[in-house]
Amino acid sequence: MNITIATLGELLVEFLAKKENQGFSSPGEFWGPYPSGAPAIFADQVAKLGFRSLLFSCVGNDAFGVMNITRLSRDGVNVQGISVLPNATTGSAFVSYRSQAQRDFIFNMPDSACGLLSADHLDETLLRQYRHFHIMGSSLFSFRLIDAVRKAISIVKENGGTISFDPNIRKEMLKIREMSQAFEYILDYTDFFLPSDGELDYFGLSKSRDEEKIVARLHKRGIAHVIIKRG
Repeated sequence: MNITIATLGELLVEFLAKKENQGFSSPGEFWGPYPSGAPAIFADQVAKLGFRSLLFSCVGNDAFGVMNITRLSRDGVNVQGISVLPNATTGSAFVSYRSQAQRDFIFNMPDSACGLLSADHLDETLLRQYRHFHIMGSSLFSFRLIDAVRKAISIVKENGGTISFDPNIRKEMLKIREMSQAFEYILDYTDFFLPSDGELDYFGLSKSRDEEKIVARLHKRGIAHVIIKRG
């Protein structure tokens, strides 16, 4: 099976609070750093399943960047799309669990290396080797990345490929105007939509809790497959 999947977005390190309900406003202990970033994790899992996987991102010229590239390369991800920026630092995220289902984050992404990823970093010749492009909503945190996503969609669709979209909404990012505006554009080109059950209302453009009606509306919009994640 010749499955080839590309993605783009944040590549960072993650620090996890050791205690549940540990806040960020006072000193506390954390585990880490761990290689992270939603699209990076996705690309890594695709490669581990034995399929060709490509990630476009940026890291700083530092140990955190080396950690991420080494992990992805080891697991079989094509890292040719990752740029090392000499004057930027690799992004980071601090995570605290309030319960098994709820987390709080502090992200350092817009001003880090991955926040500088732009359409200019996309190698069109390289991207054309991949038939599917996956978008993570968490990556839509700057106009530069949104422009990169638009370019990738155009290239992949022009090449006869398909698009999947996992909104992966973080409450800390919904206040970013560019992200909310980008959702509508992406849905117009989406073939596979993967919202969680808690995200359906947001994208159904309705206050109804009737999943069938929301999914029907998404199908009518042209989205062929709606996969609802529960858990």
